[in-house]
Amino acid sequence: MRPVHIVGGGLAGTEAAWQAARRGIPAVLYEMRPAKPTPAHRTGRLAELVCSNSLKSESPSTAPWLLKQELRRLDSLLMRAAAQARVPGGHALTVDRDAFTDEIARAIAGEPLIEVRREEVTCIPAAGIVVIASGPLTSPALADEIARLTGARRLYFYDAISPIVDAETVDTSVAFWASRYGKSTEGSADYLNCPLDRPQYERFVDALLEGQAAPAHIEEDATPYFEACLPIEELARRGRDTLRFGPMKPVGLADPRSGRRPYAVVQLRQENLRAQSFNLVGFQNHMKFGEQARILRMIPGLERAEFLRFGQIHRNTYIDAPSLLTPELEMRARPGVFFAGQISGVEGYVEAIATGLMAGMHAARRAAGAAPRPLPRATALGSLCHYISGADPAHYQPANITFDLLPPLDEATRQRLRRDKAARHAEICRRAIEAMDEYLCT
Repeated sequence: MRPVHIVGGGLAGTEAAWQAARRGIPAVLYEMRPAKPTPAHRTGRLAELVCSNSLKSESPSTAPWLLKQELRRLDSLLMRAAAQARVPGGHALTVDRDAFTDEIARAIAGEPLIEVRREEVTCIPAAGIVVIASGPLTSPALADEIARLTGARRLYFYDAISPIVDAETVDTSVAFWASRYGKSTEGSADYLNCPLDRPQYERFVDALLEGQAAPAHIEEDATPYFEACLPIEELARRGRDTLRFGPMKPVGLADPRSGRRPYAVVQLRQENLRAQSFNLVGFQNHMKFGEQARILRMIPGLERAEFLRFGQIHRNTYIDAPSLLTPELEMRARPGVFFAGQISGVEGYVEAIATGLMAGMHAARRAAGAAPRPLPRATALGSLCHYISGADPAHYQPANITFDLLPPLDEATRQRLRRDKAARHAEICRRAIEAMDEYLCT
């Protein structure tokens, strides 16, 4: 039987290898470390945790909890290792890094169907089943090969991620719907606009200039200033009016309360596949998360905003997945080649594990001569893949798991639970777990 070749021994790659092997498919797992290090890794261990030792919330009925529950139902090796290596961390699943990687290494070494090769992959085989899980710090040679395979314009090297807010927490008595000069798609206004007068704008700029920067994890992140994706705080440093001529330009807009153009404006865009949430257009930044919450809540209409994701700029090799991948994480133009982990366009440890698990199980089916079987859309896993493969390529940004990626509740249920967000989230989780259990039974 043909083996599955898996490029990258991180969280996604080790999970993919395990999932292939437990389905009876041989897996060859390639990892270039320690012979060739990366700027962020400190060891040659498989599944090394580079930044935090937290795998996010274990509080019931949260989106990260739901994703982990689904992974456990699919017998995730890394979820099992996390349980063995768990240390106290409040409501989060936190692990002892060494114990975690030791547990995974023992499992991989003890699985006769997995062969680990410590070598750099620079050429993707022209035939066979391959999972590319080389991570955000993919080597230059492999990045060139991926660019050849996918098209150079579909490979990105830096994340410029804008914050996302819960739509229900935006004050629409202040923010107004409008498109510049009245231009819109399909007859409706495309943006929700938060207007600022001059004193509000000046205070906002002052806060940006005083905001605390996020620590750099690798040297390339220490000065993340790229002309195509400048952080808003860097724009503010270039002159007090720079933002007003950039992402906060008010031209072509009129505040319906006054009939006049605001001094500055922050535009919120509702993305098609992120239900009930808004992206702050052009607001990528490199500030600490707590600072972002404090400063961005100075924007009129966002005083009580709940952030589903904070802005970031950092080194991250990833593909334009919506243009390239199916919901099974397989290349449309090259069946048999799958992508997993951060290179597929996800953010976070558990999301990397999740895509590794799904790529591994789908690749195993391909190797066995069967078609991949997608996860239900109602699940967190299925919704993550739905976003990766179906987002608007023009606005694609890597994503963590949040409830706005899952299908919204039907209107009757939403109305019944409209005053109880916790109950709504619990119902989304109940529906997802039910869909997963049905999937496992068929």
